[in-house]
Amino acid sequence: MRLDINLATRPYEDARQFWRHWGLGVGLLGLFSLLLLGFAVRSWIYAGRDRQDIRHLQQEIAERDRERGTAQSFLDQNVNRSTRDQSQFLNGLIQRKSFSWTRVFEDLERVMPSNLHVVSLRPEVNEQNQMQLDMKVAADNRLAAVELVHRMEGSKHFQGAQLVQENEAGQGNGVAASVIAIYVPDAIERSAR
Repeated sequence: MRLDINLATRPYEDARQFWRHWGLGVGLLGLFSLLLLGFAVRSWIYAGRDRQDIRHLQQEIAERDRERGTAQSFLDQNVNRSTRDQSQFLNGLIQRKSFSWTRVFEDLERVMPSNLHVVSLRPEVNEQNQMQLDMKVAADNRLAAVELVHRMEGSKHFQGAQLVQENEAGQGNGVAASVIAIYVPDAIERSAR
């Protein structure tokens, strides 16, 4: 048996040298591809679980909304309206009475800059049933009021602090400012009462 090889049309290739140079790289690339494929499948499985949890939570929310709607329609009946209004009034009174001035001033003392003092403080319940503090403060300069807002933002007891209004105190005696914030007492402190 005779083999005719024409090296001019089919040049000699050393496959062993190719696999020696590139085999490790191709193998690592294949392993990396398998690893990425494994991560993608794992993420897809976890995403499916998350979608199922979200669906379950949405069903629970819809059920609670239906219950709330049923209860609200029951309370909106003419027979029950006076009881509902009286209940809302009494709940508001209880919430206002449970407000601890001492605790608010202790929490304010922790965030109050040294060159600023409270002129007036008015707590009130907002539309979301949260305790909102409306404070009038006085300081030597505007920076003290801004620092109070920044410190309140960093505190766990005050949320959504805003510098609403600021005026010159008159005769160059400093600045008067209005600050509002939502007051959140500690859960531990609430349960201790």
